[in-house]
Amino acid sequence: MTKLTIYKLRFTAPLHLGDERADYDKSLSVYHSDSLYAAITAVLAKVGVPVPDDGDWGFTVSSLFPYYQKGENDEPVYFLPKIKKQDDFDPEIRKKVKKIAWLDLDYFNHYIAGKALFSGGVKDEHFKKSYLTSQNIDENFISSGVNPRVTVSRTGKEDARPFYMERLYFSHNSGMYFIAVGDKLETLATALSMLKDEGIGTDRTVGNGFFEWEKAEIGLDLPASDYAANLSMFIPESKEQLGQMLNAEHVAYDFQKRGGWITDGGLNTFRKNSIYMFNEGSVFKSGQQTLHLKGRLADLKPALDYAHLGITPHPIWRNGKALFIPVKI
Repeated sequence: MTKLTIYKLRFTAPLHLGDERADYDKSLSVYHSDSLYAAITAVLAKVGVPVPDDGDWGFTVSSLFPYYQKGENDEPVYFLPKIKKQDDFDPEIRKKVKKIAWLDLDYFNHYIAGKALFSGGVKDEHFKKSYLTSQNIDENFISSGVNPRVTVSRTGKEDARPFYMERLYFSHNSGMYFIAVGDKLETLATALSMLKDEGIGTDRTVGNGFFEWEKAEIGLDLPASDYAANLSMFIPESKEQLGQMLNAEHVAYDFQKRGGWITDGGLNTFRKNSIYMFNEGSVFKSGQQTLHLKGRLADLKPALDYAHLGITPHPIWRNGKALFIPVKI
């Protein structure tokens, strides 16, 4: 069993996770690895830590995934995304399985080992909304509420207008966690100790996204396989690499456009460039039968007249270096 370092975030305030479209009335349920990395970079730069020239801090993070923990001293139930394996389920359970987004560690280890998801028989009591688990959990440990807000024009030329924002709430001692690997985890810990008071997600200035954190471990039974799934958002290093990764029968993936507003002072009326990234849980041909990293960082700095704006340009990194684990088909 491979032991992996994780960081648990227990939120002390509501959380809103926006997407490329900035639909405030709907929050995402995943805080993607590229957003986490950008938040880490921003908070370190804010206190004067020099950003590496290539944007790489010496560690790689997964996206944030949910965990359920009833009491402070109870054992957490960790969830990982359902891998996009091309399974053929019986019609009577196909609709139920389609709703499942998260597998607990037992189900996840079973699934990446190449076994059918229900090789031991379908247990209806294990279906808990979007979670598949044999553990006794409150299936509503993540809930949401919609609150009215007012938006003010970034340029000051338009009237203020009302809108609604969905925010996530975590009950008990539950929260979200991520996996981290690398040689500079002390830098990550420094960033988290500042970021917890800065918050993550959208509208941090009004009290969203604050958290407490702690370090822990999870264990994954990683199989030997030429296929692998990413647990972070992924940007291929080259067309050649992507072609090799897609050249196999059982490849399965999806992707999304990533970008958003620049948060630097003086540039926050401008958008970054956008890039398409592969979502977590996609399956590729790998050739590496162990835990490994693939991908690159991309500079999304837009083409602007920085001299006219009186600003010295710097890279705006989007991290597409992803943590991959082998998956047996």
